[in-house]
Amino acid sequence: MKIVHTISDLQAHLVAFRAQGKRIGLVPTMGALHEGHASLVRRCAQENEVAVVSVFVNPTQFNDQSDLAKYPRTLEADCLLLEGCGADFVFAPTVEEMYPQPDERSFSYPPLDTVMEGAFRPGHFNGVCQIVSKLFDAVGPDVAYFGEKDFQQLAVIREMVRKMGYGLQIVGCPIVREQDGLALSSRNQRLSAEDRQHALAISRTLFASRDYAANHTVSETLQWVKEAIAEAEGLSLEYFEIVDGQTLQGLSCWEETSYAVGCITVFCGEVRLIDNIKYKETTN
Repeated sequence: MKIVHTISDLQAHLVAFRAQGKRIGLVPTMGALHEGHASLVRRCAQENEVAVVSVFVNPTQFNDQSDLAKYPRTLEADCLLLEGCGADFVFAPTVEEMYPQPDERSFSYPPLDTVMEGAFRPGHFNGVCQIVSKLFDAVGPDVAYFGEKDFQQLAVIREMVRKMGYGLQIVGCPIVREQDGLALSSRNQRLSAEDRQHALAISRTLFASRDYAANHTVSETLQWVKEAIAEAEGLSLEYFEIVDGQTLQGLSCWEETSYAVGCITVFCGEVRLIDNIKYKETTN
């Protein structure tokens, strides 16, 4: 496994593989890696002849500068994990390497990027699209892997790829959870022991709501989840929406779609956690 810090070095390594027609996979990350990331990297390594993993905390997607400052940075530990997962290259650039000058590009994909995270984190998805497009341009992957925990981000990236004409495949990979149900997240490192116990109510509520939804309306299920989180100790709900998994627009009844997803964001202490659950999933 090679660790490279500049786009030119990365491309110099990849040009030979590309000339040989080898399939290149990319897993973009912000570091502080966990088993969720590891599952993406292992899949990338299995399905491609060259696996590239980027480790870069992207400043342009943080609308809260204190959140950016607190984001865990653990490159040495990340590289140890990545080597064990079969990564061939770790691309760990500086901010100056990725943004030699301010990125003035504006990405807009309404309504996908204007609801939920888009409404509560202005500019977030613009920053995501800036860095992901830069990584696609730098690496030139045949396929890129993203986790479904960031469900809305995945939808926005798919739309960006379609609109910009990138000739690559986007693969969404299932949420990886702890044995107790907590969705794996780099932000979990910031939870106190007490807050981590409180956070379990998020996934517990989502799982229970799937059973509840079987015999209740969308509006009843929405209310049930909101009340459950409100009653849970140490949690503060930012939003919970039940949406069409393709359009991300809110549902009024289950019959509107064959792909219904519940997306939630909760503050646990000072840490902002996201999760989602599938109520209906299309088989098409």
